[in-house]
Amino acid sequence: MDGGDSTERLLPVSSWRDEKEVEVDEKANSLGRRIWAESKKMWVVAGPGIFTRFSTFGVSVISQAFIGHVGSTELAAYALVFTVLVRFANGFLLGMASALETLCGQAYGAKQYHMLGIYLQRSWIVLFGCSVLLLPIYIFTTPLLRLLGQEESIAVEAGTIGLWFIPIVFSYLFSFTFQMYLQSQSKNVIITYLALFSLSLHVFFSWLMVIKLSMGVTGAMISMILGMWIPVLGQFGFVLCGGCPLTWKGFTWKAFADLWLVVKLSFSSGAMVCLELWYNTILVLLTGYMKNAEVAIDALSICLNISGWELMISVGFMSAAGVRVANELGAGSAKAAKFSVVVVVGTSLTIGVILFVAFLCFHGSLAYLFTSSSEVADAVADLAPLLAITILLNSVQPVLSGVAIGAGYQSLVAYVSMGSYYLIGIPIGVLLGYLIGYQVKGIWIGMIIGTMIQTFALIWITWRTDWDKQVAIAQVRVNKWLLPEECN
Repeated sequence: MDGGDSTERLLPVSSWRDEKEVEVDEKANSLGRRIWAESKKMWVVAGPGIFTRFSTFGVSVISQAFIGHVGSTELAAYALVFTVLVRFANGFLLGMASALETLCGQAYGAKQYHMLGIYLQRSWIVLFGCSVLLLPIYIFTTPLLRLLGQEESIAVEAGTIGLWFIPIVFSYLFSFTFQMYLQSQSKNVIITYLALFSLSLHVFFSWLMVIKLSMGVTGAMISMILGMWIPVLGQFGFVLCGGCPLTWKGFTWKAFADLWLVVKLSFSSGAMVCLELWYNTILVLLTGYMKNAEVAIDALSICLNISGWELMISVGFMSAAGVRVANELGAGSAKAAKFSVVVVVGTSLTIGVILFVAFLCFHGSLAYLFTSSSEVADAVADLAPLLAITILLNSVQPVLSGVAIGAGYQSLVAYVSMGSYYLIGIPIGVLLGYLIGYQVKGIWIGMIIGTMIQTFALIWITWRTDWDKQVAIAQVRVNKWLLPEECN
């Protein structure tokens, strides 16, 4: 967490909102109007963000659905690679890219528009280096899974699938950074259009290659690679061809300056997000050691995919929370930042309660969208109550993480995640699952307990946050990394 208690305003006065003006606006407008105004700003970011994540997540789920009809071993291998190895990279890269959400959001609020393009390029450099370091995980997938004690047939098939995921991992570094860059200036609608186009093509190519041409796993993975890279190329075209004239001034050598500062904030962000995403990864790994592991992994991966669909909504609100908080802190308005937190958390929780009830009513038929095995479907139904609770918790916890990203105190949340997830949740899950004999249910109960503790801790941290101090910290951060526009 950046320090700095100085309240001296180093940026031009015109770039900061007058707190007295904000108070006058608040008195002039009713609470309902203020909520409506803030909701419109929130949905400008959250709406496209949710749809985009639905589409991106849909690419992987559609691939899993087609692979599930190729064979149960192939499905288990894909689920293991995607839920464990790809989630590992996804969580780390998404977390590191979230530093861009802090930097771009606060710089945009402070009207230092030219810095957004520089931050984007710095993030590319940092994330590309991290992606290269992650390559051995996918090159040596089979021996790695053997070392972890997974079944031989699943480990061998996962080795082939792991190689196919290498170009997909490299697409993440551009996809995540473009999303953070564009949504910080409320220009992420273009990402939605590209995601919809890509998803449509992916459905067609998956059907063509897997069903019509009988290419099996190879066809599904080729289609998935295309589905991930088409939006990235479209985003490059949009930015480079004038879609962001205020914030993109072209490639610059200045992107290589102050990289260590970006690396430190990126690693704090990466630790916060990946510790949360890896939590579910450990759930899958622990399941792999149980009896009838193939059915258990298949059922669990289906449950996590269903939870993942709902999580995409919360992640959209997480982005909205990060952008709105960062923009208002960058603009110098503590009260507006605090009010945006209340609105976005309340909206996400309301949707979570609705989905919680809906899932309890219709969970019995959802499993057959992913498998034709009645044994796997029965296992999914048995996990339904725990999945419903997870869906409800997911409507709050990620959004509060978004608040931390917007304010820039990711490192504090990383410590909270470490304690609640890894020192409490996982040990309880192992105790219930293995020693007491509740199997997958026991592990998941432990995970839910850890998530509950983390959620309550984040609520307490957010409630106790000194937003005036966060404004001062944001000011220091913006000025520390500010480059004159003519130097760009």
